[in-house]
Amino acid sequence: MPTVGGFGKLQAFCAITCKQRYLWAWSDTCCVDKYGSAELQETIRSMFTWYHQSALTIVYLADVHGDASLGNSEWLSRGWTLQELLAPRSIQFYTQNWSPYRNLGSLNHKMDDAVLEELRGATGIDHRFLTDFSPGMADARSRLQWASLRRTTRPEDIAYSLFGIFNVHPPVMYGESAEHALGRLLAEIVSKSGGISLPDWAGKVTNVSTPPECRRKVIGNKPGDRVRRSDSAG
Repeated sequence: MPTVGGFGKLQAFCAITCKQRYLWAWSDTCCVDKYGSAELQETIRSMFTWYHQSALTIVYLADVHGDASLGNSEWLSRGWTLQELLAPRSIQFYTQNWSPYRNLGSLNHKMDDAVLEELRGATGIDHRFLTDFSPGMADARSRLQWASLRRTTRPEDIAYSLFGIFNVHPPVMYGESAEHALGRLLAEIVSKSGGISLPDWAGKVTNVSTPPECRRKVIGNKPGDRVRRSDSAG
């Protein structure tokens, strides 16, 4: 099966989708217009829901070979993939050569105890959140901590990637600083949760655009039966 380059990945993804008898598929590599402002805003606001409503999410781990553990994959260190891990009810992981992770034959790898333990060890996220996650303000401190060690290409995306997880919808303002974006996110969290001790996670101190009550520490830096893809490359 071809796996080289974006087109190769798309071919492999579609082949697996067809094999599992899905009629519709959506790939985050090629189905997001990153240059249209209005569409990008809508995509960021809707991404969590798309993954949550999908019948299946396929995760391609380009850096996991053979019997290597998915716990070491770059996919688990990226900001945007946090919601891609939490939102779907059903996930299948595929390795570099598009083989099912550990040759698992189950329809949902989130139901495999060994995989869940690997994910918990790599992310610090408890099994109950991995298998049955709901967006919102519950356990807000934990949600911020899960994101605190992740990284994004654009600094402000560390805040935008959490909008769906907290079910908040501030405007997306590319070009602002990470501190400003996080300040706006924390203001939304404090406003809706009433908590004032949420942002005590690791990072550099900043007062930029952060409400006084939470000026402590923030980090700088389908409908229907559809299948979606997320990957660790590109």
